[in-house]
Amino acid sequence: MTSPERVRVNPLLRWQRRTVYAAAGSLLLSGVAWLPVHYLWGAGAGELPRPIEPWLVRWHAVSAVAGLFAVGVVAANHVSRGWHLRQRRISGLAVCILVAVVAATGYALSYLVSEDWRPALGWGHAALGAVMTAAGVTHRR
Repeated sequence: MTSPERVRVNPLLRWQRRTVYAAAGSLLLSGVAWLPVHYLWGAGAGELPRPIEPWLVRWHAVSAVAGLFAVGVVAANHVSRGWHLRQRRISGLAVCILVAVVAATGYALSYLVSEDWRPALGWGHAALGAVMTAAGVTHRR
């Protein structure tokens, strides 16, 4: 039997949880795979871009769409209910803010910034993605 402290008051449905985990995992894997390819062997290292670089970026972009869908699924009920129940507000708010900032920096990298700003913003985007992952794990626990 589960102790009262372990009962979840505001759980995600199984399909919602799986959607969030799949999107987050795909984003993390595609981003982590792209970084060394780009900065150690590819265009970021002053070499010609590796043929796999654009495919990794495409994978990351598709994963971002899935991630934003997952955020919408969670925001529809889980976020507002958790706020009303006064549960994990700080970690939940941190995750929501980080999602917004990471999405905005990803959009900016794709469509807005000049080549001069791209490296700095790219590293910031990667760092925020890592922090967001840690915040999501902390919120889950």
